[in-house]
Amino acid sequence: MLREYRADLHIHSILSPCTDLTEMSPRAIIERSVQVGLDMIAVCDHNSCENMPAFRELSRATNLVVLAGIEITSQEEIHILGVFDKEESAFGVQEVIYNHLPGENDEETFGYQVVVNGQDEIVTFNKKLLIGATTLTVETIVELIHSREGVAIASHIDREAYSVIGQLGFIPPGLALDGLEFSPRITLEEVHPRFPQCTGYPLITSSDAHSLSDIGKSSTTFLVEEVSVKELKMALAGKGGRKVLL
Repeated sequence: MLREYRADLHIHSILSPCTDLTEMSPRAIIERSVQVGLDMIAVCDHNSCENMPAFRELSRATNLVVLAGIEITSQEEIHILGVFDKEESAFGVQEVIYNHLPGENDEETFGYQVVVNGQDEIVTFNKKLLIGATTLTVETIVELIHSREGVAIASHIDREAYSVIGQLGFIPPGLALDGLEFSPRITLEEVHPRFPQCTGYPLITSSDAHSLSDIGKSSTTFLVEEVSVKELKMALAGKGGRKVLL
């Protein structure tokens, strides 16, 4: 039986150096997500998924489903969301990213990148330059996500910085994106008039939350049988009665 699930598929934790370190711990994110009525979230930190084990452990006491995600930065400085059912799939993608991610984090300049355990205790500080760009092309990143059975969504296409349209001015022909995400800065009614390049692509909206008050500010409802990446792909493609409800 199909039912509606409300999702915010783009949330950053304290692993991303640009988040609020006083707020965005896994426990706080889960509690806030439940409070605002979300059924599922995807944690998409920059170029890493090292806080996913903590999220999975903490979410077991709730009905919230936490999908493993990564926001990957291409060599063109385009952000692509990769969302996965299996934690090990996300970590497999992370391994490739780390092999193509030059530089070391300057904590004074960019901020701390905090890895925690299921008790929200600090385990370590990630020293890689997670805020930086990989040496992977956007086409390679989409292929990498699909090779691990993930869903590939272009981030915040309405932004000038770090979006496929903002960086290139167009969406490359043949780029096998499963969908496009627009941010809380724009409404659905404004997307196509302002960005005709989006025509023909499935659309979602997410919060891109960097603070607790942002979580759920924008969300997408999926009409699916269950919370899984397979079902999300079917909804994005409009197959089997599955739908994206905006």
